[in-house]
Amino acid sequence: MNNLSSEDAMVTRKNSGKTYKTKEICDQFDISRATLFRWESEGMLRGVGRDWRGWRVYSENNLRNIEKIIRGKNAG
Repeated sequence: MNNLSSEDAMVTRKNSGKTYKTKEICDQFDISRATLFRWESEGMLRGVGRDWRGWRVYSENNLRNIEKIIRGKNAG
């Protein structure tokens, strides 16, 4: 059974590839929403999409960028 709501399904169809909600990203990388939003506002994380409500949706490319940001912070 598909667990996507109609809104999530609409976002997924519009974009090629899977998209992720803010909470999914924060849980996956163990970071706060504030950190994630700060990286976006500082220009470290670009190209974050929005759904029909204006809520952020993250692509596979965004995930790779977040991994790079975290690796860079852990290396220094």
